[in-house]
Amino acid sequence: MGRPPKCRRVEYMPHCTFFKPAGIPLYRLEEVSLGVEEVEAIRLKDLEGLEQEECADRMGISRPTFQRLLTGARAKIAEALVKGKAIRVEGGYFQLITRRMQCPACKNEWEEPRGNPETEVCPKCGSAEIKNITPAEIREVFRGYRHRRRCGRE
Repeated sequence: MGRPPKCRRVEYMPHCTFFKPAGIPLYRLEEVSLGVEEVEAIRLKDLEGLEQEECADRMGISRPTFQRLLTGARAKIAEALVKGKAIRVEGGYFQLITRRMQCPACKNEWEEPRGNPETEVCPKCGSAEIKNITPAEIREVFRGYRHRRRCGRE
């Protein structure tokens, strides 16, 4: 039995999880499945233009593992484009990395993925005065409370 895959850190959760060629009914299409961590690899390398070493560091994996992930994702996307297949984004072995936000007006706190655009207004009161809570502020709020999320198949 092989070693379980190392958990990959993901900063962006895709909102669109299904893409298909126009003009072909869904029931006639084959699908290609991309994992969330594969989309993250494409986002970091191709969209943000980062070097592979930095991408691998941000995802918490080795550079060769990142290269395999990126190569696999690009091959799947190429197959879908060339052969007219649909792309479904789902699953994977990852941990979503979030940032803590706070509204000074109503004291509401929430988390959102780091790679997503920042929220511009408080979801509770609608105030535009929101701020990121820095790690030092988080430590002060929780005073030694240690919280570790377990990585699992999503």
